[in-house]
Formats: sequence, structure tokens, C-alpha cells
Amino acid sequence: MTELKGKHVLAITVSAFAVIIGVNLTLAFKAVSTFPGLEVDNSYVASQGFNARKAAQEALGWTLAPSYDAGRIDLAFLDRDGLPIAVKDLEVLVGRTTSTAADARPQFMLAGDVYTALLDLDQGKWMVKVTARSADGTLFEQRSELFVRG
Repeated sequence: MTELKGKHVLAITVSAFAVIIGVNLTLAFKAVSTFPGLEVDNSYVASQGFNARKAAQEALGWTLAPSYDAGRIDLAFLDRDGLPIAVKDLEVLVGRTTSTAADARPQFMLAGDVYTALLDLDQGKWMVKVTARSADGTLFEQRSELFVRG
């Protein structure tokens, strides 16, 4: 059996720190390279009207129910009585929460009581960010999760 000498301890210590630093650099690079970016340019300015916008949206009493099946996304907007409603200026962003590589802005069409769009999504968790307006112009914004099963 070989005797443990100072040069062996030094090699073990340097190797351990090299592994730790290498892993940290790899994780830092991945975090920065996959970050999708800022939500708003100035969070302070965006926060100034938040409570008023929130109260107006809550007064609408709307709920949003996204669903996905066989390449088709459906969005059902319901009022507080559970009845379907029509919206104006509908904009939808569908993507992953961790990357913008798969982001899509499909064009939705009213089909009966739901808004529908064709879009092929891979299996997994998706974000659906919806912006719409009521008949009186009240802004409705909601981010929902959509799970696509494979």
C-alpha cells in the first residue's frame, strides 16, 4: 500500500476544487444562456398601476380554461356564472417557461364557445400567456400552465 504524502493530498484537494468550479461554471453558463429575458423594461413603473389593473380584472369575474388535444389548443373564457364570453384583441403566447426557443403566437379563431388554434406541441409543461379585452375595454391578463401528455 502506498503512503499518503503531501503531494497526494494536494492532488486530491486541487481535483476536488476543479470539479466544483467546473460544475459551477457549467451551471452558470446554462442559466445565462437559457434565460428568456425580462418581462418588463422597468418593474417599478409597471408596478404603479398593478393594483388598479388587478381590481378591474377581478371585477370582470372571468376564468380561463386552456386545453390541448391532437394539435389543437382551445381557450374557454367563462364569466362568473360559468357562461362563455367573447373577448376582443386576443393575443396568446405559448411557450416553455425556461426558454424562448419554442415560443409561438398562434392565431385563435372563435369556434362555438371557445377560441381555437392549430399548434403542434411536444410533450411536457407549457405556458399559455393570454391578453384580451372585455367589451368595455378592461384588460384581462393571465398566465396558465398547460400539460401535454405524450
